[in-house]
Amino acid sequence: MAPSRIFVVAAEASGDKLGADLIRALRNRQAAIRFAGVGGHLMRTEGVESPFDVSDLSVFGLVEGLKIYPRVVQRVKETVEHALAFDPDVIVLIDSWGFTLRVAKALRKAGARARLVKYIGPQVWASRPGRAKTLAQTVDHLICIYDIETPYYAPYGLPCTVCGNPVANAPAKQGDGVRFRGEYALTPDAPLLLVLFGSRPAEIKRLGDCFVDAIARLQNHRPDLQVATFVAPTVRDLMAPLIARMPGIIAVTEDAKKEDLFNAATAALACSGSVTTELALQNAPMIVAYRVGAITWFIARNFLFHGKHVTLLNIAAGKGVVQEFLQDDCTPDKLVPALNALLTDKAARAHQVREQNTALEIMGRGKTPAAEIAAGVVLSQPGRP
Repeated sequence: MAPSRIFVVAAEASGDKLGADLIRALRNRQAAIRFAGVGGHLMRTEGVESPFDVSDLSVFGLVEGLKIYPRVVQRVKETVEHALAFDPDVIVLIDSWGFTLRVAKALRKAGARARLVKYIGPQVWASRPGRAKTLAQTVDHLICIYDIETPYYAPYGLPCTVCGNPVANAPAKQGDGVRFRGEYALTPDAPLLLVLFGSRPAEIKRLGDCFVDAIARLQNHRPDLQVATFVAPTVRDLMAPLIARMPGIIAVTEDAKKEDLFNAATAALACSGSVTTELALQNAPMIVAYRVGAITWFIARNFLFHGKHVTLLNIAAGKGVVQEFLQDDCTPDKLVPALNALLTDKAARAHQVREQNTALEIMGRGKTPAAEIAAGVVLSQPGRP
C-alpha cells in the first residue's frame, strides 16, 4: 500500500525549496496525499504550515551551532511532536545534518511508525565518513547526490538512490536578462554587478560589511557600474540596513524575477552555496566568497574538510572554474581586483561561462529532476494498511 500521509522537514532556505519541489512532484503523481511538516515560505505555498519559523535554525559553523543549541533542542522537540500528531506513513528529512539527525533519533526513541527517508546526505566523501554508519543506523533510505557516496553506505546496508544535483537537474527555466534590463532602464551593455550576500543570518553578518565595502570601492573607480542583489526572505530584516548603505542598488525580493536578474548580470559576487549553481545555469560568471568563525575554520580546515574546493562547480570539474575567496582571503582588497577583472574582460567571462557549463553537464543538467527521483523513492516506501 502506497503512503498517503507524508511529513517533510526542511530547516533552511535551500531545504525549503527542495521540500516544495518534492511536494509538487508527489502531488502530481498522487493527488490524494496529505502533507504536513516543518519548512519555510516555499513549502507554505504548497500548503504546509510550519509550527515555527525555520530561519532561526539557519546557521553554519561549529561555534555558531553551539550558541543556538538550546533553541535547536526545543525545535527538535516541537518537530517531533508535530510529526507524531500527524502520524505519517513517511517522514522526509531534508539536508541540515545536525538538525535532521536529532529529529530522526528522537522520532525513533518516541516509537514513530513512519519510514524515515533522508533527502541529501552528509558529504561523507569530503569529510567525516563515520557519519555513514550513524545515518544507516537511523534512517530507512537515503537519497544522495553523487554515485561516489553509495560505497560509504554499502557496508551498513542502507539503501541509497542517487538523484543528481537538485539545482543542476531541475527543469530548465532560462531567465530573460533583456527583459530585466528593460524594466530597470539598463542598456544592453551597461555593466551590472550582482551581489548575493547569502540566505543565512550568520552569512549576512559575516559578509555584509566586506561586500558593501567592496562594492563602494568598485563604484568609486567605475561610476557607470550598476549593482543589484536578490534578498532571500529569511534575511530581509538584516539586509535592510545594508541596502540603505548602497544608494541606487536594485534590490529584488520577488522569486519570479530571480532568474531574469541572474541572467542579466555581467558578473556576480556570491556567497558560497547552492546559489552558485543557479548562477551558472543562467550563464552568469562569478567569484565566490565565504567566512565562518575562526574556530570553526581552524577545525574544518585541519580536521574535517579535505577537499581543495568548496564550490560545487569546482568540485565537479576537479579544478578552479570559479575563483574562491575564503576566510582570510575574503577581503575587499582581494575581491575588488578580481571583480574588476571579470567585469572588464569579456573574453574571460565567456571562457568562465563555458567552463561552468561543462561543470553543469557533469553535475547532471538535463537529466531526470531530483524531485521526480525523490518522489519515486518516497512513494516506494511501504505505507501502513
